[in-house]
Amino acid sequence: MGVTKQKWRQQPPPKKKMSRKAKVNQLKWYRLKAKKKMKSPNPEVRIRYKLEKAKRKEEWLIEKLRKYEVPRTPEPVHDPEILTEEEKFYLKRTGEKKKNYVPVGRRGVFGGVVLNMHLHWKKHETVKVVCKPCRPGQVYEYAEELTRLSKGTVIDIKPNNTIMFYRGKNYVQPKVMSPPETLSKQKALEKYRYLQSLEHTSQFIEKLEKELEDYKKHVALFKNHNKGVAIEKISNEDTTVDDPATTSDSK
Repeated sequence: MGVTKQKWRQQPPPKKKMSRKAKVNQLKWYRLKAKKKMKSPNPEVRIRYKLEKAKRKEEWLIEKLRKYEVPRTPEPVHDPEILTEEEKFYLKRTGEKKKNYVPVGRRGVFGGVVLNMHLHWKKHETVKVVCKPCRPGQVYEYAEELTRLSKGTVIDIKPNNTIMFYRGKNYVQPKVMSPPETLSKQKALEKYRYLQSLEHTSQFIEKLEKELEDYKKHVALFKNHNKGVAIEKISNEDTTVDDPATTSDSK
């Protein structure tokens, strides 16, 4: 009984809930503080405030993006079919003539893309995957990811960011055409937006850091210049006082 009483006494007191008025006052105080920093006559204060704010946003975006990381389940080893050069040439020619394609847009690779590939493979041996917009080199990442998810074979990657996939000789349409370890259409769009925001924020941070560095250099140069001017003035005054020729002429 005594032990339980001691434990109960050792517990910290519960935090008091803030009233709505107190919360509003606190927010007003934070806003006023931020306003003062933004309107500060010192440029360094303004730049540092923006930099801190941008870094906080970057951390928040990274934390948000962790929710969209899909854990990869251990899959059976996929053995891609080895095609001869003649077969590849034939499949390229036939694939280029066909008009069936799957677009990969700003959402990137998600479950719907793989589903559409399987739907095209139901009637066609090949399918084109058109990646727009696509950063330089990103098309190869898409090709690798889609090969893993669809179990297809990459025949060709064109300069216009188009990947041609072959379904395989012994292709069997899977029961679940959209892999479970992929994002939905909505979540893929949300992830894209967060990634875009993170990219812009990181660029903004780099810009602010450069601005701060340039400002510090400018201040250092200005101080050195002022010191040089002051030393020069003092030396000139000393020479005028100590020069005997000037004193004799004045007499």
